[in-house]
Amino acid sequence: MRQNTEHFRCWIADGIAHVTLDRPERKNPLTFQSYAELRDWFRDLSYDDEVKVVIFGSNGGNFSSGGDVHDIIGPLTRMNMKELLAFTRMTGDLVKAILNCGKPVIAAVDGICVGAGAIIAMASDMRLATPEAKAAFLFTRVGLAGCDMGACAILPRIIGQGRAAELLYSGRSMSSDEGERWGFWNRLVAADALEAETLKLAQQIAAGPNFAHMMTKTMLMQEWSMGLEQAIEAEAQAQAICMQTGDFTRAYEAFVAKERPVFEGD
Repeated sequence: MRQNTEHFRCWIADGIAHVTLDRPERKNPLTFQSYAELRDWFRDLSYDDEVKVVIFGSNGGNFSSGGDVHDIIGPLTRMNMKELLAFTRMTGDLVKAILNCGKPVIAAVDGICVGAGAIIAMASDMRLATPEAKAAFLFTRVGLAGCDMGACAILPRIIGQGRAAELLYSGRSMSSDEGERWGFWNRLVAADALEAETLKLAQQIAAGPNFAHMMTKTMLMQEWSMGLEQAIEAEAQAQAICMQTGDFTRAYEAFVAKERPVFEGD
């Protein structure tokens, strides 16, 4: 897996990929280049067995200020429809790549988390945040609809239709307390504990049955568009596949021996 990324920071240790945007002096905005490189990196991730979990972290006290006003918003005002659609499809492809990467993704959010930054947090599987975290879906503030990068599909599933509608219509910030109460944040942790707590969670997941984690992530996404009977049948097939893995056998043998299973991801 590539660690020598150009437009964002990435390092891998013990099966955990650590990703952050790398413009802390600007509160880590996204650019055309970082959008595209992140999209390609998450797409490649589905073929990589080295990485078991991804932590998308903050940098310099902030997660992301969203699309860069000068590098993205300005140029968009001068593009034609074909160019604009290519851009909006690219940003949506980043969300699809996160959803389809086959690895659990944990967002560790401190400070500003707005616009496309809030979308990246939203698209993650789990979200830890500090009391200073402020999330906002700012699209109406710049004259755009709230339906950006899957927000109208994903956000209501996390916090409910009415709460999502309020945030997407108003563009206002969701406080950390609101976010935790509404279920957007899995939990709040102190800023000086965010990195350690996120790493602890990532390590717990990385030690688990990683093929089965991939199946869980796949089912979490695919079952959005299924009826209940379809979902139950899909899960029956997915679980039968997992029962053929070595990790399933290892878990059984460890249980019989009254030992803790050591999963190997196959």
